[in-house]
Amino acid sequence: MSSTSPTLHLLCGKIASGKSTLTAQLSRTAGTLVIAEDDWLKGLYSEEMSSISDYMRCMSKFRELMGPHIVSLLNEGISVVLDFQANTITSRDWMRSILEQTKAAHKLHVLDVSDEVCVARLHARNAQGNHPFAATEEQFRQISKHFVAPSPEEGFNIVLHHVDAKL
Repeated sequence: MSSTSPTLHLLCGKIASGKSTLTAQLSRTAGTLVIAEDDWLKGLYSEEMSSISDYMRCMSKFRELMGPHIVSLLNEGISVVLDFQANTITSRDWMRSILEQTKAAHKLHVLDVSDEVCVARLHARNAQGNHPFAATEEQFRQISKHFVAPSPEEGFNIVLHHVDAKL
C-alpha cells in the first residue's frame, strides 16, 4: 500500500473530447487502476444497448455494482481513474457518494473542447473503428444537450484541460 493518499480521478467532457486519452496519461502513475465504463458496458450489455435509454438503464445497473468495488479499491490505497462521464449533476452525485465512503483525494478533470473539435474527433475515431462504441453525430448532439459543466458549489477539486485546437 502506498504511503500517499489514493486519488479518485473523474472525467468531465463530451463525447470525443479526449477522456480516454487523458485516462491513458493518468494511468501511468504507479498504484493507479483504470476502470473504463465503455469497455465494461460493451462487454456486459452490448446486445442490450441500441438507444440512449438502453445506455442509461445499463449504465445505472453497472454503476450500482461498481460503486462498492471502487470504494474498496480506494480504501486499500489504490488510486482509480474512472473513465466514466461526469457530465451531469446526477453522475457527479454518484461519484461524490463514492468519495464520501473513503478518505481518498480526488480530481475532477474537465475537458474544455469545442463541439466542432469533438465532432471531428468522433468522425476520425469512428473511421478507425477501435472504440467500443461508434456514436453518430446525431447521438453526440442529443447527448451533449444533457451536459452540465461542474460548478464550484459542487465542491470538486477541478482541473481544467483547455483544448484550443484549430480544425
